[in-house]
Amino acid sequence: MSHVKRLVLSIVQFLRQQLQTADLSSDAKESVEVAVQCLETAYGVSIDDLSNDSLLVSRTLLDIFREVVVQEHAQVHETLPEPTEAQRAEAEKYKQEGNNMMKLEMYTAALECYTKAISLDGNNAVYYCNRAAAHSKLNNHADAIEDCQRALDIDPKYGKAYGRIGLAYASLNEHQRAKECYQKAVELDPENQSYINNLRVAEEKLRGMPSPGNGDARRAGGVGGGAPMDFGSLLNNPTLMNMAATLMQDPTMQNMMAGLMSGGMSQNTGGGLDALLQAGQQLASQMQASNPELVEQLRRHMSNSNSSDASNQDPSAGNPDADN
Repeated sequence: MSHVKRLVLSIVQFLRQQLQTADLSSDAKESVEVAVQCLETAYGVSIDDLSNDSLLVSRTLLDIFREVVVQEHAQVHETLPEPTEAQRAEAEKYKQEGNNMMKLEMYTAALECYTKAISLDGNNAVYYCNRAAAHSKLNNHADAIEDCQRALDIDPKYGKAYGRIGLAYASLNEHQRAKECYQKAVELDPENQSYINNLRVAEEKLRGMPSPGNGDARRAGGVGGGAPMDFGSLLNNPTLMNMAATLMQDPTMQNMMAGLMSGGMSQNTGGGLDALLQAGQQLASQMQASNPELVEQLRRHMSNSNSSDASNQDPSAGNPDADN
């Protein structure tokens, strides 16, 4: 395969990863899917090629791009003029204003303030790291990673930058990279409990990642993208199974389910989806009436599952540079 085709394959790989990790609208995802199909057709590559390691380069396209950006910034950093005392003072004012905007959850305004601070003093790692925090709040995770890398280019021992870049990678579901960043953050700041907790979360995410071939089953078992629900224990719950058996003996429920199976309800009830929703509502109502304790148990289980993805913590979310 030519270099051009391998480059296109790397682009396709990147776009497919974006479909899985980026915060895209349904219309945007559809556009990306069309772009992937056009590239595959035009250059004669396919999704099967992505499983052939000999056709892929050792690093992703995004990693290569980030490295070039960091190198270019390092070159610019070497030629940046030293700010005057007046410029430093003004930059600090913009930084503090940005911090205040962060506390008020005015993240776009905070981003603008940090950018102004950087324009006055581009050699300050704190300003880049603070702007990364604003980018993260706006779900601009790739930009957050870039700013953290700039901060680390200025100060390689800046633990908070490693912590924040870990948060950005975690938000992109790149848990291996998140783990590596948290490890570095803990190494530089071993007493920071947030870094320790986030490292533990990343390790748990890696242990829970689906192996090839069973990803669909694991996704089907999850609740809202959180930890998988233990359907085995639910099905072994005698109270739940007795309740289900009782409900299925109800003539109304039997007719409703029979209609769903045969498709005959579509003409009388406005479609199978409406019938399914009606059946679900009736099932939920009867479960709540007959056994509210079990319903509350299920609700708590689902709540705990959904909260598992929110475990990553920014140790200074309200004040980006509280310890600087």
